[in-house]
Order: sequence, then structure tokens, then C-alpha cells
Amino acid sequence: MSESQERRLTVIRSARYYQSGELSAATRRVWFVCHGYGQLAAYFIRHFHRLTRADKATVVIAPEGLSRFYLNGTSGRVGATWMTKEDRLAEIDDYVAYLNQLARAVLAECSPETTVTVLGFSQGAATVSRWLARTFFRPARLILWAGAFPPDVDFTVASHLLRQLPVTLVCGTQDAYIDEAALAQQQEFLHKLG
Repeated sequence: MSESQERRLTVIRSARYYQSGELSAATRRVWFVCHGYGQLAAYFIRHFHRLTRADKATVVIAPEGLSRFYLNGTSGRVGATWMTKEDRLAEIDDYVAYLNQLARAVLAECSPETTVTVLGFSQGAATVSRWLARTFFRPARLILWAGAFPPDVDFTVASHLLRQLPVTLVCGTQDAYIDEAALAQQQEFLHKLG
């Protein structure tokens, strides 16, 4: 009996996202907003309806992590995640490909002058940072909310990405994962990147 070998097969699958506002040639601002661990895009996008109600030229796109799971046990509420430690690099490749395909489809419906803001919340902050290091467009602004730019992104790529890109870090005063020291460390890391 031979030992097992890991193999790979690329498959086509569906990916869910939510949109607030209507894409058109009149669209001037697109926000891509990525949720945190255990959230669903349908609920996360609700926080951004105010933007699209106030400005008809703004559209918000909320992609959902490709992996879903029960939040407690084997039934009840479901959440999504962008990745876990299991097969981590393949999951990152998959979500980067998904987000690039989504961005191409969305931005194809907009004017070339449309500005893009990218926001990542919690786990979504690392997700959008890794995505932007491997995407075809340059956003006008990056917002990392209750999350950080991940240290596993190549320093050279990160410094090129962040050059002349306004980055906003948002952190609550009672965040369970990001204390003052972690926030200061992230600020220092970003300053080193210029």
C-alpha cells in the first residue's frame, strides 16, 4: 500500500458578494469592504448603506469570504472566513483571484475616473492588504479598521503599494485584539514603509 500524496485541482466555484448602489457610467466612487472573521457580507454591508443613500454616485461592494461555517456547534448562525491556517497559502491565492475577478467586473462598469476606496475590518484588513499587493488597480485610499497590515506581505511589495497611498488605521479603545502597543507597532511598520 502506498502513502497518500496531496494533489491540486483548480475548480470553478461561485462566490457571493453584496452591492449597495447602482453601478453605471455615473458612478464616481466605489468602496470594496471586506468583513471580519465569522461575519457575513449581507450583514456587514448594512453599515455602508448610509454612504450610498447620501450619494448616488457611490457604490459599495461587500465580497464574502469563500469559507462558511457554523459559529456554534453544528447548527444555528453561520459565519464566513477569508482563510484559516489549514492550506493557508492556497486560500490566500483563491481569495486574491476572486477579489481581482470581482474588481475587474465592477470597475468595467464604471468610468476610468472612478476612485476606489478599500476597507478591511478585522480579518478583512489583512485580506485587503494581501489583495492590494497583488491587484491590477491602485486604490485612492486604504482603511484598516480593527486590523493591521500583515507582516507576511513582502516588504518591497508593501512599500511600493503604500507609497503615496493614504492609509487610515481605526482602532477601538477596548479592542480585544489590538492594544496600544500593537497599534504603535503597526504605525511604526507603516512609517518604515514610507
